[in-house]
Amino acid sequence: MQHDSRAPIRKALALFIASVGPAATAVAAETVELAPVEVVGTTPLPGIGLPKDQVPANVQTLSSQRLREAGGQSLAEDLQRSLPSVNVNEIQGNPYQADVNYRGFSASPLLGTPQGLSVFLDGVRVNEPFGDVVNWDLIPQAAIATLALVPGSNPLYGLNTLGGALAIQTKRGDTHPGGEIELYGGSFGRRGGSVEHGGKRDELSWFVAAEGMKEDGWRDRSPSEVGQLFGKLAWSTATTDLALTLAHANTDLIGNGLVPESMERQRREAIFTHPDQTKNRSTLLALSGSQWLSDNDQISGTVYVRRTRTRTLNGDGNDEYEDEFEEWADAGFPAGEGPENGVLNRTRTDQNAAGLALQWSRIAGAHQFAVGVSHDRSRASFRQSEQGGELTGNRGIEADEDEEQVNSLLGRTRTTSVYATDTVALASTVHLTGSLRFNRTRVINRDRMGDALNGDFTYRKLNPALGLTWQAAPSLTVYGGFSQGSRAPTPIELGCADPENACSLPNAMAADPFLDQVVTRTFELGVRGRIAGNMLWNATAFRSTNRDDILFVGTGGSLGFFTNFGRTRREGVELGLSGETGVLDWRVNYSYLNATFQSSACMLAENNSTEGEGGCPDDEIRVERGDRLPGLPTHSLKLGLGWRAADALRIGADLLAYSSQYVRGNENNRHEPDEDLGGRGKLGGYAIVNLNADYKLARDWTLFARVDNVFDRRYATAGALAENPFVGTGNTFEADPEGWRREQFIAPGTPRSAWIGLRYAWKGL
Repeated sequence: MQHDSRAPIRKALALFIASVGPAATAVAAETVELAPVEVVGTTPLPGIGLPKDQVPANVQTLSSQRLREAGGQSLAEDLQRSLPSVNVNEIQGNPYQADVNYRGFSASPLLGTPQGLSVFLDGVRVNEPFGDVVNWDLIPQAAIATLALVPGSNPLYGLNTLGGALAIQTKRGDTHPGGEIELYGGSFGRRGGSVEHGGKRDELSWFVAAEGMKEDGWRDRSPSEVGQLFGKLAWSTATTDLALTLAHANTDLIGNGLVPESMERQRREAIFTHPDQTKNRSTLLALSGSQWLSDNDQISGTVYVRRTRTRTLNGDGNDEYEDEFEEWADAGFPAGEGPENGVLNRTRTDQNAAGLALQWSRIAGAHQFAVGVSHDRSRASFRQSEQGGELTGNRGIEADEDEEQVNSLLGRTRTTSVYATDTVALASTVHLTGSLRFNRTRVINRDRMGDALNGDFTYRKLNPALGLTWQAAPSLTVYGGFSQGSRAPTPIELGCADPENACSLPNAMAADPFLDQVVTRTFELGVRGRIAGNMLWNATAFRSTNRDDILFVGTGGSLGFFTNFGRTRREGVELGLSGETGVLDWRVNYSYLNATFQSSACMLAENNSTEGEGGCPDDEIRVERGDRLPGLPTHSLKLGLGWRAADALRIGADLLAYSSQYVRGNENNRHEPDEDLGGRGKLGGYAIVNLNADYKLARDWTLFARVDNVFDRRYATAGALAENPFVGTGNTFEADPEGWRREQFIAPGTPRSAWIGLRYAWKGL
């Protein structure tokens, strides 16, 4: 199949130009009342900040009120509902374990997933040291004051900022005085609540929050429990600010993953195998502060320690069953026996991280600059074990062997960074921003079961950024820029990077050779403005290209290894319009994303109808330049509407609509189903509608409710081509692999569900 790589660019530019023209004309034709200036931070640490119109990127911000109105159970759901270019893959089937994709880059809790977004909580990076994963269940939602989604490969946010950075700021007693108590319950046996309180006395302020949730889950055998505790003690004067933060979380999540389409059609709540349990326990202690040295100079810094404990238990089919079956068959199945068809996989990951950062910010004439240094180090202990057993009638695992340890790895990382940024006013309406960051990362792996995984690697990179903003009119800003970011390979990738010792799974580690770090370069061009007072609009075109991207490449026989693949690209357009009209507030966001491979390779995909073609070995497919990346819809549309029906009643609705997407295993986009191979290799597009309402019963009491997926739309957010050994209407295990069905597995979306709750709020002094 031939691909015209220029066609998506022409489409993106056409959409971009079409959106800018009418809006610019409307701005020129009308006198617009100036709005208050919104100031945003430009680094993870507190600084002087820049007016948003001087930032050369489409930065999106959300307040705690906007997050509440989104109505999602988890932060991942809130981000999807509120921000353009964000979509979620619910691969685990749990709202707290979603893959969050922004402009085609991921922040995921799953080891082995290429991570492309960095996440910060009060200036502390919360991507876990082992694998750069993001555990959304460990972020204290009740304590979030604001968040900013910074697009592009901004080097100021350090490693892993390939597609963007999410900077979260938490509440304080001097900014959020008073408190509230909230209780709710509803579908899936979900019940939960939160309590928060903030106060201030003289220079001292305090804020505490606690929240918890338990549910049975809407799918079979899917209970979960989340508990979070947050506290902040701050001392502030006119020139000094100090804050001590403690965040603790303890969660027990069940996410039973993908299910064959044939099972899902029989029963919507069906799961494939079980259990699939993840237990997380995390504690963060951070001390941050800032000091004004003069009217133009500020020093700020952060010191932190963080500890995370993760335990997983997965009941799976035996990956070696087919090979073992052939051996038993050749031996004539002595005594009527056969190979074990199930296995319990366990992992134990203990991570300790600590770091410090220091920054000097200064305003000097036409310049506003910041210079900083940071050092982060971590120690991660990873253990993996297996326990053979048999699949039961309900597709659980009954272990009948002793537990056997298969991997034991100790990984240490040390990263030292120096960065600088300067925004200079070339004219009163023109601002140029330049940034640089140098990273030095050392990754040391020690194999505690031998020496195959031993390794000591050092990565260095200088990443620049340059951007320009022009305020063409009081209500019209034009901006554009270039940025470069990088990420070092994770231990999970380094542990499976040798073609001579290929792996059957990304987390089944083998020998440990060198991998190059991934480097991403992003170009962004956009305009934003205001029409008729409260109506805001924006239009942005972007292109991000990954060089030395790390992908899992097949070697034949269902094996493969991580390697520096070549290049991938994400490019597209974001269009947004929002405003208030009388008793209505509304927003419209559209995104176009063209995410493609830009290099050719053979990749493991044994259940694709084209496996073995294009010069690739059996069980592999040929991926060509222009093939679309799986799991990413091309088009997305998000509509939001709020109606103040009365002084005491507010009703809100939102619509999320996504176009089709390819599934994993169909990276070449060429799979065609036949009598032996099921599934289209593609998921259909879908649209869901959510409703929410708040009614003030009295001055301090609010009754609230929400309904998700109002029309009970049946949809899937992710998928993969795989083998299903359970056949027949009873889904019984087929002992002979020749009788297994190769079909499409999906991550089914949540059915219609509803919750109701009560909130009591009181004001502070």
